[in-house]
Amino acid sequence: MASYSIDDAIRELAPVLGKAPAGAVSGEWTATTMQAGHSSRTGGYRDAQGRQLPEDPSYSLGIIDDVVEKLDAAASRHFNTVVIRWKKPKFPFMRADVTLETNFDEAIVPRGPDDPAYEEAAAARRAFWQGRGALQVGFAAERETANIYNQTKWFGPHRRILAIDAPGKLILATDGLSTPWAGIADPENGVECELYMEFDAATLDEAGISNWANLLINIGDLMADGHRVARDVEKHGAILFCRLTEDYAPLTRIMLSRTADRIEGLPFGSVPVILATPIAEAEIERQDLSDDWGATAARHALAKRGIRN
Repeated sequence: MASYSIDDAIRELAPVLGKAPAGAVSGEWTATTMQAGHSSRTGGYRDAQGRQLPEDPSYSLGIIDDVVEKLDAAASRHFNTVVIRWKKPKFPFMRADVTLETNFDEAIVPRGPDDPAYEEAAAARRAFWQGRGALQVGFAAERETANIYNQTKWFGPHRRILAIDAPGKLILATDGLSTPWAGIADPENGVECELYMEFDAATLDEAGISNWANLLINIGDLMADGHRVARDVEKHGAILFCRLTEDYAPLTRIMLSRTADRIEGLPFGSVPVILATPIAEAEIERQDLSDDWGATAARHALAKRGIRN
């Protein structure tokens, strides 16, 4: 586009910001350029005591987004953050003081498709499970077409299930819930947990393994759509998470419970490994289900099963 300078932006901003709400003496806004399809704007007006004033829903400051877009299109030097400050004039009819700064903040640069964090997370998970048994090579419950970030529904490159042969048992574990979010810069290991189920190796045939692996995929989907479920499991020790279809009768529910295990070596700290256990309605019969997540009933079922928590 044609040349567009900071001075041009200030000239556009000044009359709009000057329509400040009553009591406003200053204002400050931080806006980001479009990155990985997202941009943001925070800030507002403040009164003489420094308190932020509520926004008037009928008054738009979309001009800030407009000037950021114009500056970005005309920039000769890359930036991703704009800070705008406004100060009320001391006397009527004087010009307000409006300043604008552009900066490049490396900390908010979104993770791209080739960020090493994704494979670091995958390697950490595999190292954890290799310490508990032999990983079945090439096993995957589901392979979906990935997007530009090599993502599927779990927002990471590994929406799949690992199968681990351990002494006397088979372990099925999610492989991807703890992959860092792609397209953003937040230092989080995805959903901040991984799930697993344990089975008597002698009781499962190939069809049974596939059936339970696909169920674990679905449970992982619910975890990814939920809000900090791992924290609720940590808080309560065990919770009743979801119901099962009639195909699994007499088993009717999935219980999630806390374990002592954590996966270390992930890009943003360790995450807990949560046990998913199918239970029958009889195991929580006559139990109080009124508390959060049916946690009391879940802990009761956990104790009856002799599972250490």
